[in-house]
Amino acid sequence: MADRRERLQALGLVGLLLHYDEIAESSWLDWLLEVEEAERQRRSLERRISAAKLGRFKPLSDFDWQWPTEIDRRVVSELMKLDFIGQGVNPILVGPNGIGKTMIAKNLGYAALLGGHTVRFTTASAMLSELASQDSASGLRRRLGRYTRPRLLVVDEVGYLSYGNRHADLLFEVVTRRYSDGRKPMIVTTNKSFSDWSEVFPNASCVVTLVDRLVHRSEVVQVKGESYRLKEARERAARRAASDQT
Repeated sequence: MADRRERLQALGLVGLLLHYDEIAESSWLDWLLEVEEAERQRRSLERRISAAKLGRFKPLSDFDWQWPTEIDRRVVSELMKLDFIGQGVNPILVGPNGIGKTMIAKNLGYAALLGGHTVRFTTASAMLSELASQDSASGLRRRLGRYTRPRLLVVDEVGYLSYGNRHADLLFEVVTRRYSDGRKPMIVTTNKSFSDWSEVFPNASCVVTLVDRLVHRSEVVQVKGESYRLKEARERAARRAASDQT
């Protein structure tokens, strides 16, 4: 009975709480609670999916584990259990373009959404360009909140472009705020080894500390091999050529 009261209170059904003694034995009460809880969970998931900005992606069941020449499938499977979120561990996917890093990162983000967490997905260029465009302290503070509030932040494509010192400082600010919290991990995909991040942020004095805070609590997944997108493009070209010959 106490559990029912707590559930009604959590749902904010004040009218039913006021008349609880009259309805406590009603056969429809459990059904109503289950329907209301399920509907609120559904709406909550919809809102969080919309806010996450994951975009389209293939499910991990479609991932061709035989294509990369190196990937630890066991580690990826463990990450899908989401223990890294509670532990504040940053999954970092390192490897060349087109090998499936983004696909894995988005699947981890979606699993986190299903697990009840708030998530934000962004490319490094989109996030840093947005933050750097703010011309007031209050505007920057609001925009930083977009990337520091969610329980899980997914930053894709670090290393695909090079950035100036201002951008490096902004990424450092995001990493530091999430690192200081201790319960807000980041998923990062990059095509650069950490020793090469000085090429991404040339002359930025914060790079060493930035990398140190990012990898202090991390699970680095190396993904090696030829671009899967190039493989698919070659296969499409071969099918077209075969079709033209028939």
